[in-house]
Amino acid sequence: MEIILNEAQAHSSVKNLDFSCDGKFLVSLGSALCRVWDVTSSEVVTSLAKGNDEVFAFCRFSPINDKNLHLYIAAVTDHGGSILTYNTTTWKRICTSRVVREAISAFNVSSDGKFLAVGTVGGDLFIINAANMKVQMMVKKAHLGLVTALTFSPDSWSVVSASLDSSARVTLIKDKNKSGGMSWIIIVLMVLLAIAVYFMKENGNIP
Repeated sequence: MEIILNEAQAHSSVKNLDFSCDGKFLVSLGSALCRVWDVTSSEVVTSLAKGNDEVFAFCRFSPINDKNLHLYIAAVTDHGGSILTYNTTTWKRICTSRVVREAISAFNVSSDGKFLAVGTVGGDLFIINAANMKVQMMVKKAHLGLVTALTFSPDSWSVVSASLDSSARVTLIKDKNKSGGMSWIIIVLMVLLAIAVYFMKENGNIP
């Protein structure tokens, strides 16, 4: 329980904190500034400033320790909620993706790094595909009040959401790729069946 980092002027107020998966970095988020700390040296590695219309809300490292390690910042903008993606080697912003029209009130990343969960002030729940920043699925009015907390199951195929309305729910994540694959299988089987019927007619087996 020894204190290894003690910085009184890190932010005027701290809104969110997260460790990288290897424990090397700590990200701290204030209303106007995001700082990344080296845990071993207790020094600031970089400071990430917000854009003109951005208000930083949440910060999360991707949980997978590989070449795709990213830092995500959920920001509220004049046009809704956006996810800012940063490279954790250069600390440069890779992309800015507007994902929802309302303000983001809760944010988290799945344990396999494939999905991002976003909750809004209107009670909606969004699952975002981290690879392309497209909406994987949406639950409109998942809660009557704003979403306050989100966490994924260990297998990343369900997410628990809690709300200001004192409700909590478990949402199963639909895999579009799997459902799309089943559709193609059905189409192929129908084509094969049609071909079989055609040849049976040609051979006189069907009147």
